[in-house]
Amino acid sequence: MSAPVTSLREAVRDAVLVLSGAGIHSAEFDAITLAACALGTTSSEVHKLMIVGAPVPPGFEDLVAERARRVPLQHLTGKAGFRRLELSVGPGVFIPRFETELVAGLAIAHLNLISHQPNPPKPGKPRDGATERGANLGSVRGIVPGFGGDEPTPSLGLRSVVVDLCAGSGAIALAIKDEVPAAEVHGVEVSELAHAWAIRNRDDLGLDVDIRLGDAALAFPELESGVDVVVSNPPYIPAGAIPVDPEVRDHDPEVALYGGSTDGLRIPLEVAARAAVLLRPGGLFVMEHADVQGDSVLARLASTGWWQDIQDHEDLNGRPRAVTAVRAS
Repeated sequence: MSAPVTSLREAVRDAVLVLSGAGIHSAEFDAITLAACALGTTSSEVHKLMIVGAPVPPGFEDLVAERARRVPLQHLTGKAGFRRLELSVGPGVFIPRFETELVAGLAIAHLNLISHQPNPPKPGKPRDGATERGANLGSVRGIVPGFGGDEPTPSLGLRSVVVDLCAGSGAIALAIKDEVPAAEVHGVEVSELAHAWAIRNRDDLGLDVDIRLGDAALAFPELESGVDVVVSNPPYIPAGAIPVDPEVRDHDPEVALYGGSTDGLRIPLEVAARAAVLLRPGGLFVMEHADVQGDSVLARLASTGWWQDIQDHEDLNGRPRAVTAVRAS
């Protein structure tokens, strides 16, 4: 029998082998991240501790075993990075992806551009603080640590207005508020659990964002024709197309994955229709889509007559990932 592993360096080495054998391509990164989680420290500190021969932290082997069963890394650590933010995530909420940072970035770049115009467009009406409440918020509080409710934040007054339809964890809305503090940012999410995670993230980060529980297709009637930017990462996987990765297939909520039709575009097109109602003439719409849907999305938007300057944008992997369109007059 081999001697038991006692050093952090050996434990991480063995963890990399276990995770690689489980089909995880980022095995070394995940092993270091799990070690940091078990130690309550940073990945850079783990590298230092490995050099000096630190012992194996309690719970590390259990975390590795769970990750080998393809439980998402972010569910084990409870955290997901998104642009400059660290978000809390867990069961019931879609884990924000690196590709979606492009969507937030397009909106942020546009907001920074219009904020420097000599005569910026008149923003929409300030929100009235209205909010929707879910039927099962008591059970939600038991699942989402730190969720205290869904009370709206105070009115922000007149400024550039942004709406995030299908807000999920709040990643896009919160990143926009973080990087464009002068913006008035609203988000809506239909899932009670995901909404609760978004509220927790908003409160933990101290960002003044209005995040409501409700249907994106009906959201924010008081803001119609007054919004400067609508952004969305809607569900867009075609019905019947099962994701290959167990982390997505078995752990991301179905409501955040499937687009409601054989081409996956029913919900995205409903979101686009709502965006057209919310936006002022000249306002910008930004929406994520699957890499195989770019041509279809552009054609469908063009056919409505609501949009001009329709463009598609590639992610850092060179794949079509997000459409932008300007609301026609």
